[in-house]
Amino acid sequence: MRGNKARAYEYMKRIAVLFSGEGSNFAYLAEHLHKKELEIVIAISNNPNAKGIEVAKKYDIPIEVIDSKSYSGREEFDAAIVNTLQKFTVELTVLAGFMRILTPVFTKQIRAVNLHPSLLPRHRGLDAIRKSYDDEFEMGGVTVHYVNQNLDSGETVLQKSIYKNKSTFEQYENKIKSIEKEALAEAIVSTLK
Repeated sequence: MRGNKARAYEYMKRIAVLFSGEGSNFAYLAEHLHKKELEIVIAISNNPNAKGIEVAKKYDIPIEVIDSKSYSGREEFDAAIVNTLQKFTVELTVLAGFMRILTPVFTKQIRAVNLHPSLLPRHRGLDAIRKSYDDEFEMGGVTVHYVNQNLDSGETVLQKSIYKNKSTFEQYENKIKSIEKEALAEAIVSTLK
């Protein structure tokens, strides 16, 4: 039995996770998918003070900090990310709260998905939860999409919706944060099939 488990583990799909901050979505993926559905073989943060670094340590996931402030331009930084990812031979790169706009240096070489907290194409970019809460639609939600050279514009992998139902902003934000983790995990698994 042990041999079968080891063999199954050898053939798990390999992903990378990029994050910039708390790492709450990264933690969800590590807890629910890592070494079960897939293997997170590398995590990369552009922020040396990101709390998500502790998540990588907790789950014994290799972590690289590539400080975006150490590079003269976006293309040079993206090249460093690509170089690191290529060393790990991943099948998918997941942007989970990675607060960088990526250039074609990255997008033309790396197959990646991004989680965005609105129903795209509505509310691209920053403050999407607030913009979604304030808009005229009765529903909001999250989108997981492929990453391309345009901000939050790649092909949609999946969307999950919620009704606003006269929620306060805090209630709405909490609902979005709870469904985004599930949406991201679901999208990753379906993308790797």
